[in-house]
Amino acid sequence: MIKSLRNQWLKISLKKKLGIYAVMLSLVMGLSVICTIVVMNFVVNSFNAILEDNSRCHDFQEAMELEAKAFAGYVRDKSEEKRQEYVLSCVRTERCIRSLPFDYGEIGSERYARTWNIKNGYENYSLMRETVLGMDGRGEDYISALYDVYDMQDYLQSYARRLVQVTLKEGNDRYLKRLPNIYNMRYLIFIFFAMMLAVIIVLTRVLSNTLVSPLVLLADSSRKIAGYDFNVSDLTVDNKDEMGDLVKSFNKMKHATEGYINTLKKNSEIAELLYKEEMEKVEMEKQLEEARLELLKNQINPHFLFNTLNTISGMAKLEEAQTTDQMITSLSSLFRYNLKMSEQTVMLERELKVVEDYMFIQQMRFGGRIVYESKLELDPGRVTVPAFTLQPLVENAIIHGLAKKEQGGKVFLRAWQTEDYVVVSVADTGLGMTQERYEEVRRALKENRDKGKGAGIGLGNIYRRIHTMYKKGHIKIYSVRGRGTVIQMWIPKGISR
Repeated sequence: MIKSLRNQWLKISLKKKLGIYAVMLSLVMGLSVICTIVVMNFVVNSFNAILEDNSRCHDFQEAMELEAKAFAGYVRDKSEEKRQEYVLSCVRTERCIRSLPFDYGEIGSERYARTWNIKNGYENYSLMRETVLGMDGRGEDYISALYDVYDMQDYLQSYARRLVQVTLKEGNDRYLKRLPNIYNMRYLIFIFFAMMLAVIIVLTRVLSNTLVSPLVLLADSSRKIAGYDFNVSDLTVDNKDEMGDLVKSFNKMKHATEGYINTLKKNSEIAELLYKEEMEKVEMEKQLEEARLELLKNQINPHFLFNTLNTISGMAKLEEAQTTDQMITSLSSLFRYNLKMSEQTVMLERELKVVEDYMFIQQMRFGGRIVYESKLELDPGRVTVPAFTLQPLVENAIIHGLAKKEQGGKVFLRAWQTEDYVVVSVADTGLGMTQERYEEVRRALKENRDKGKGAGIGLGNIYRRIHTMYKKGHIKIYSVRGRGTVIQMWIPKGISR
């Protein structure tokens, strides 16, 4: 039975597993709340019934005492104020008498008898009291009747005191009777919460074994592979859900990447030998081969990441994470372009698509701080440019220009044609360069055209490639500290279709 349930659990999708865990956790919390409410109601109701009975009896006792004082005051002073006080005290006493418990099965024989004496005694007392107030206030009959009323008030007050004593005694007995149950409830609550805690621990452990543990194995293997250690054994998990598919894909990707990197190493060694042989030839061939090797080296890590991103993108689609999927797709497009690109020149529209994918990722990172605009005054499908040149320029604009600027800024890409050139401009409203740095970059590009020292790897590489591929090609740089930087590629028009 347990084995069958385990197999069924391993087949359930990750989304359903998390849903089941959430439902079970909610159920445990709900049961805990219900248990707490039941216990509180039992304790509160037990004390409330006792306190309510004591309160009603005490209210009657207090009301009877106040009525006696009000009656005596009204007898001495027949003013309207005293009459109002007397009437209100009588109304209060009658209300308190009506509120006294009078159910034999509920209050017992002794309290029932005391309450019955009070109700009947108060009825006779009320008649006698009104009779006295209706007399003229003189004569022996009036004095005798008045003292009879006082005696009846004393009797009723003594009945009230006895009722309070009986009620307190019975309430104390009920409390002592229920006290053991109240004490035992704390043990029941402890046992219940211990059981709920055990259920949560079991559920968490089951979820961890089927989700967290495989992820830890994947992360550990990924770190080793990132260090080019492919001696890692294939991962094995019992999952038959998306996690199981991910582990299988990871194993396949590891073998494919290992073979591909070995091939690249051999190709790199061969290319290096060819490069050394060609060093004695024309300087142009030397620089083209060097650029080709640089591109080949940059393809190793993107290939591994490209395969991994495809797997993660599939997971994002299953989880319906649209924004995450779109970001992964854009990043995958960048790696695909870098990995697959072997031509020296490409259509401008392909370079623009790479820039758009890169900017989508950066805008997800920086939010509204980064704005991207482009203006094309030519047909990008009919103009070719050196491959992988625009994205590094846009990346430099963000990293060196806008990322360090608190309020962010704008990247503006513009392309147009002159009589002899196709011009592509990348401008930013970032920090710009100081005059010293600006002169250093221009001097580095001019004096070290073959290496691009002092101008950065990306810009130096682009500068070298343009001057290698086009005799009349060149790069212009404009920068003002605090206002931004503009970099323009001037490509001879002979490459346009």
